[in-house]
Amino acid sequence: MHEMSIAEGIRSVVEDAARTHGFAHIARLRLEIGLFAGVEKRALEFAFDVVMRGSAAEGAVLEIIDLPGRALCYDCGETVEIAERLDPCPLCGGGRLLPQGGDEMRIKDMEVQ
Repeated sequence: MHEMSIAEGIRSVVEDAARTHGFAHIARLRLEIGLFAGVEKRALEFAFDVVMRGSAAEGAVLEIIDLPGRALCYDCGETVEIAERLDPCPLCGGGRLLPQGGDEMRIKDMEVQ
């Protein structure tokens, strides 16, 4: 379950930020996850609650923001949203697409106290 190691990475970032900026508690953490990132959101939510115990983020609300899959279509030249990596272009039906997004994962922001 790699979601546990993701949660541990988030804890490391949270603890570094708390030391650097001098806050004691995080009330909410917003995390952006792309459609193709391969993260099981329910498993990450569980891991987050477990891993954050004893940290500045203990009891914090984890808000996950879903980011769409995107690709550049070489046939029509448009950047489009796609549901699967090998989907054809939803505008022109072309099959020559270059993925442009959807595999990212990052902390968008934190509400601290």
